Amino acid sequence: MSHNTLESLGYTQELSRTLKLRDLVIYGLIFIVPIAPFGIFGHVMSASGGMIVTAYIIGLVGMLFTAICYSEMAREFPVAGSVYSYVSRGSNGFIGFMAGWVMLLDYILIPALLYVVGALAIHDIFPALSPLILIVAFVLFNTYINIRGISFTAAFNKWMLVAELLVLAIFLIMGVVAVSHHVNGAVFSAAPVYDADNFSLGLIISAVPIAVLSFLGFDGISTLAEEARGGGRAVSRAIFLVLLIIGGLFIAQTWIAALIQPDPAKFENLDTAFYETARIAGGGWLATLTAATTAIAWGIADSLVAQIATARILYSMGRDRLLPEPLSRVHSRFKTPYISTLLVGAVSIVVGMAFMNYLALLTSIVTIGALTAFMVLNISTLYYFVFKKKSANVFLHVICPLLGLAVVGYIWSGFEYYTILTGLGWTILGVAIYAVAQRRGRSVSMEI
Repeated sequence: MSHNTLESLGYTQELSRTLKLRDLVIYGLIFIVPIAPFGIFGHVMSASGGMIVTAYIIGLVGMLFTAICYSEMAREFPVAGSVYSYVSRGSNGFIGFMAGWVMLLDYILIPALLYVVGALAIHDIFPALSPLILIVAFVLFNTYINIRGISFTAAFNKWMLVAELLVLAIFLIMGVVAVSHHVNGAVFSAAPVYDADNFSLGLIISAVPIAVLSFLGFDGISTLAEEARGGGRAVSRAIFLVLLIIGGLFIAQTWIAALIQPDPAKFENLDTAFYETARIAGGGWLATLTAATTAIAWGIADSLVAQIATARILYSMGRDRLLPEPLSRVHSRFKTPYISTLLVGAVSIVVGMAFMNYLALLTSIVTIGALTAFMVLNISTLYYFVFKKKSANVFLHVICPLLGLAVVGYIWSGFEYYTILTGLGWTILGVAIYAVAQRRGRSVSMEI
């Protein structure tokens, strides 16, 4: 068991410790989004040949192995900063900085991606509303809430989570009723898990990379280690609770939806497949409800916590003087990193407007940052516990990191060349920033 504390790692407690375990769980559920499959249902159904539940189960297992690495490092190093802080102390300062830097590519762009998706979804329902104006409105609203403080954010998240779960419950009830009445020929079966006539391991595996995208975001919980009552231990428990809860919700909603419309070839549009299925189950009102909820969840709830996570990574890196010092400034009244929060909001507006018509490109750039950082964390966890601490726990510190690395590495191999080039360019920029920091005599090594 680790005996490290924030003070023993060289920091003082500046952020207010107000978050309970339930607040961390709410944060994680909102960040991942309990209804995330609504938006990608058609694509996973098509890739898996209708066996969407199996794809989500495999994805859940893969993320659990990576989550174990996060949990072990959160217990060992109870500091804010997520993968940056953990890899720095698990290996060395340079690798830690680069891990944080590639993750920053994900974190700093994902709020913009969420704002764009939310704005376009609302624009589809209400064409008179300009997506550009909606992006600005989303950013201003979320920035105000985040600067007001984490306690206010936690309270807001509770209401958003309740709304999402309510809509999900309505869909599940209507879906079960529809299947019970054999709407569209639906019957209760295990076909979404295993279809003997179409089963192929290669077919299922090809769908897992898409399904895994629904789980991205659980790592954001670890950025709140310095604001959580219980520190790293609370973060560790929250990560597993969130993945297990969210995994169950994903399986339930995709199973019911796949029973109602088991043939992906019949979808008019893979992007709106879930709403088509909702229309079959309950009519136009249910389709509109699920579409509108998706828009609000992405544009407000998910982007709200994405901005929190990004601001706290900038805060951590600014505190260590690897990024400009003003990013580490804490608001005197609200005790929040307000400069970092304002910067994230500004970047979201600029990037959102620039990529309004390039969602696929923006999505791939976001994903490659996250998955690269996950692989570095898996390797760092193995190195730290096996070679530095001489741990004898083979399952937690050898098998889990290797399995996590294998799953994430497989997903990574599917990126297009232009996405890899973008990631490479961002990495080179990070190396340059690190070199400048060293040349100016700033401490960049965080070995313990």
